Amino acid sequence: MLKRFRHHIAVFLAVLGPGFITAVVDNDAGGIFTYSQAGARWGYLPLWTLLPVTLALIVTQEMCSRMGAVTGKGLSDLIREEFGLRVTFLVMILLVLANLTNIMANFAGIAGALELVGVTRYISVPLGAAGIWWLVVKGNYRSVEKIFLFACLFYVTYVISGVLVEPNWKEAALYSVRPVLMLDGAYITMLIGMVGTTIAPWMQFYLQAAVVEKGISAKDYLESRIEVVVGCIMTSVIAFFIIVACAGAIWKFGPRDIQDSAQAAVGLKPFGQWAFFLFAGGLLNASLFAACIQPLSTAYTVCEGLGFESGVNKRFNEAPIFYWLYTLLIAIGAGVVLMPDFPIVKMILFSQVINGVLLPVVLIFMIILINKRDLMQEWVNSKKYNVVAWTTVVVMIGLTLALVGTSIRGL
Repeated sequence: MLKRFRHHIAVFLAVLGPGFITAVVDNDAGGIFTYSQAGARWGYLPLWTLLPVTLALIVTQEMCSRMGAVTGKGLSDLIREEFGLRVTFLVMILLVLANLTNIMANFAGIAGALELVGVTRYISVPLGAAGIWWLVVKGNYRSVEKIFLFACLFYVTYVISGVLVEPNWKEAALYSVRPVLMLDGAYITMLIGMVGTTIAPWMQFYLQAAVVEKGISAKDYLESRIEVVVGCIMTSVIAFFIIVACAGAIWKFGPRDIQDSAQAAVGLKPFGQWAFFLFAGGLLNASLFAACIQPLSTAYTVCEGLGFESGVNKRFNEAPIFYWLYTLLIAIGAGVVLMPDFPIVKMILFSQVINGVLLPVVLIFMIILINKRDLMQEWVNSKKYNVVAWTTVVVMIGLTLALVGTSIRGL
């Protein structure tokens, strides 16, 4: 019994990485801003969304991880093989546009976090971009993954800052299980943004590509599934504390919009320098982390989908399209943030809503693929998985239509 337990622990540590990293890095600058805005404007009301979103996130991530382990192919590869190049190309264009807005948001997060301590964005953003580029281009999958796992530890800063604010825990617990629905355009936009930032389309492509590159197979899958679930739960715990911190520090004194994630950190200042610095430090870590992974995810997605060589284990001359695309995305994302008067806040919110709108499209492809018995054999979805996955698709389409309806009515 003990020997078997040790074996499972050893395998778990061996496969640890793709699922955990993908889930945790989802709390990027855009996500932090979305959760901060939710707490600052709506208080504890949005907390109820975290339970159903966590369930949907676990099912979605597990499906991708399973497909990667069983087929040995990335999601883009499978979409191209099963649906053709034309459909794949269209999906790639939409994902690149959505991901590019996310990358901009993360460089804005780097700028905002360091401007709080007096470092101008004209220094922080170029240095951050150069460091991110160097890490991936000059590293290999194993070294890059170790750094990513280490960066995951810093997300605990949000838990500590949330506790230091001393929010109304009773009210937070109540609204965590009590759904609150309102036919208000801003509220619906916030709900779509929360789902879009928690279950972002880019995550599915990156996770499956990382599972394949790490060499996780079906025989290792039990431990890989546990890793995915743990990562998803941690993601929602972090989101909970970000919302609670902003509800306790900002909303309590009057609901208001915040302009960026850094402003949320400033809102924590009255509760002590530690609360402020921990939130700002978490923002910097999350922004750097995501600004590295999201261009990487996009490069994986496009190169797999269009049949080019890809992978961090390959050198620049072995996968030139992969690395040039990675470089270009970083350069554009960083360059836009350095432009004067660029509406970065609107871009951040837009990126999260676009994620929410695109999610049903990606999920439909995933559900069709994972239920193909000739592709997945005995690893096809169970009826329960299909119910949760299709329900997520229907809810996201419904929320999107509701947003369009309220927008038209407001014209």
